[in-house]
Amino acid sequence: MNIKTWFHLFWTTLLIGSLGAVAAGLALQGISGAVPFKGITDFMLYALILFGYGMLVSVYSQLGFFAYLILNYMGFGVFPRKIWQYIQLVLALLALFDLFLIRSFVGGERSLTADLLLGLSILIAALAVAHFKVRDTNASAWIPTFFFMTGITIVELIGVLRIGVDNATLFIVVPLVACNAFQILRLHRILRPVPDNFKR
Repeated sequence: MNIKTWFHLFWTTLLIGSLGAVAAGLALQGISGAVPFKGITDFMLYALILFGYGMLVSVYSQLGFFAYLILNYMGFGVFPRKIWQYIQLVLALLALFDLFLIRSFVGGERSLTADLLLGLSILIAALAVAHFKVRDTNASAWIPTFFFMTGITIVELIGVLRIGVDNATLFIVVPLVACNAFQILRLHRILRPVPDNFKR
């Protein structure tokens, strides 16, 4: 990946995150009407705030994405390929199990229904993204994609999950999942094959 392709990935992911935050914010506003608008100026200002918030979520998502790439590189260096694949799958399932059940049973103040809906949403999104990734690449991409879309996404959500406010969770989940899905699906398209004379 060179500077040009990284620059393209950065700005397109930034736009995806911003649009995702605007969509989530306006949908919540349409459902709950929590923010009273006195006119079109208030509405435009609210949309602008959502757009900026989505940019912040996008940057956060990109940090998590590059952290995963480093982790994946180190994992392949330490473990055999098959073992590292299984480790990722186990970690992904543990993260989902924690999100589905453990937080609700250990922390009684949490809503089991909210956690189940959040976990199912992340699971469905991960399965869909992994399907498209395999379709565009090969079967070996399924577990890494699934791990990234579940385990890494849930780790990125830890801060907002501690708040325990469903609206705040939705505000970050929508743009975060959109950014993560876009990056992992875009990665193989922007990486150039290594020329034969550079292979060892």
